[in-house]
Amino acid sequence: MESSFLELRCKEVINVVDGRRLGHIVDIVFDLTSARLLGLVVPGEKSFWNVFKNGSQLFIPFSCICKIGDDTILVELHSSSQPQNPYILSQPKDK
Repeated sequence: MESSFLELRCKEVINVVDGRRLGHIVDIVFDLTSARLLGLVVPGEKSFWNVFKNGSQLFIPFSCICKIGDDTILVELHSSSQPQNPYILSQPKDK
């Protein structure tokens, strides 16, 4: 199956573990030395109070992608008991 970034960007990412909608893809991460797709980046959680701020971004490893369908991408992300989610790429900076 072939797909362009523009086509992937239009698909909604859904976590099959809890049914949460994670949003649409904002970036794709590649390893240029081995020409492999490492994963996808989606926007992090936003709350009511920081709706206008850039939040953290969530990295989804390629191994966590279950299915890429016509309209959605199903991923399997389990919540961790640790306070920091290992898949968060960047935290918002307080000023």
